[in-house]
Amino acid sequence: MLKKTFTIIISALLICSMTACGSQNSSQSSSSAASTASDTASQSAGASSSTEASGSSAVSGEAVSYTSKLDTTDFFSARDLEQTADTSEARTITATDGQTVTISEGGEYIISGTASDFTVRVEAGKSDKVQLILDGLTVTNESTPVIYVVSADKCFITTTDSENSLTVTGTFTLDGDTNTDAVIFSKDDLVLNGTGTLKVSSSTGNGISCKNDLKITGGTYDITSALDSIEAKDSLSIYDGSFVINSSKDGLHSEDSDDDSKGQIYIRSGSFNITAEDDAIEAITVIQTDGGKFELNAREGLEATYIQINGGTFNINASDDGINGAQKSKSLGTPTIEVNGGSITIVMAQGDTDAVDSNGDIIVNGGTFNITATVSSFDYDGTATYNGGTIIINGTQTDSIPQPTMGGGRGNMGGPGGR
Repeated sequence: MLKKTFTIIISALLICSMTACGSQNSSQSSSSAASTASDTASQSAGASSSTEASGSSAVSGEAVSYTSKLDTTDFFSARDLEQTADTSEARTITATDGQTVTISEGGEYIISGTASDFTVRVEAGKSDKVQLILDGLTVTNESTPVIYVVSADKCFITTTDSENSLTVTGTFTLDGDTNTDAVIFSKDDLVLNGTGTLKVSSSTGNGISCKNDLKITGGTYDITSALDSIEAKDSLSIYDGSFVINSSKDGLHSEDSDDDSKGQIYIRSGSFNITAEDDAIEAITVIQTDGGKFELNAREGLEATYIQINGGTFNINASDDGINGAQKSKSLGTPTIEVNGGSITIVMAQGDTDAVDSNGDIIVNGGTFNITATVSSFDYDGTATYNGGTIIINGTQTDSIPQPTMGGGRGNMGGPGGR
């Protein structure tokens, strides 16, 4: 009897041991697979990035890590993010017809009134910070910028809780060798923020141009322009804000024609309603979005050498490419479109169009694509890596990135390849 009982106990222990071992092996196998997928996505996303910032996106219940293309740690200072100005020692300027007011030292300046052919010219020292506080300013000029920053360490343009309207109706005149072709034109760093509304209109030129670094951290903007609506030479960084843009060229544009390692756009958050005859958002090097709401109607929605979408809600209607990774910067390497999160809806016009077009690679780690395209949903000259996320093409969900095709076919509806 004891021998029989002992045999039963031993058998039970062996069964429990085998079950536990199988469970452990299964758990280790699952963990290893998740780790491998995570490492692969991280390496793919960060292969050409030198930054330390990182994040994760949900892929079939697993976390796939990625490396932020841009190191945004020091993009915005505390003062950049302040939406109201300290006016305790501010000087007051009232707009007057036919007047140019020159500001030659740092400080705060409240500007208000209604005038024509009125210009604020900032010509301060290289270490001076100048803050222009727009408090119900309405100006219409014929051929000169309303705000012209010639020199300063940094110039802030801050709106109070007010309506402000700046317009240039004619052709811009040169300032020596400088083509001052924007309603707001700055040669040095520029920051736009505030709690009010700024309306900018240009019949022949740009809306806002900065020949250095441009940052926008808050406020409401309504911009209509014959050329680029918001243009920055070295970088355009947007923390937040509400934008309605109508451009006969590009909506947001960043380019340094002398250095193709510069010219980037970073968007953390904000609301963007952009109608553009060319590109809604174009950068020479990198476009990175970590959030925001985008309604884009343009020839192309986004175009840059490297496009990284980590977050944001996009509704793109395009007549050429919805998202285009193009070789605009040789110094940056292979054109790449990388999607780690967000919700992207693309509706393409008929004709020779591509919803997602890369002259190099495509990497999809997460997020959702909902594409309507009669010809081509995905087109790429390099490789396509699909680690997760959701891809819906013409109402049908697929588990891969379609192979490029000429003239449609399976490229529209999914199919093999892409992994």
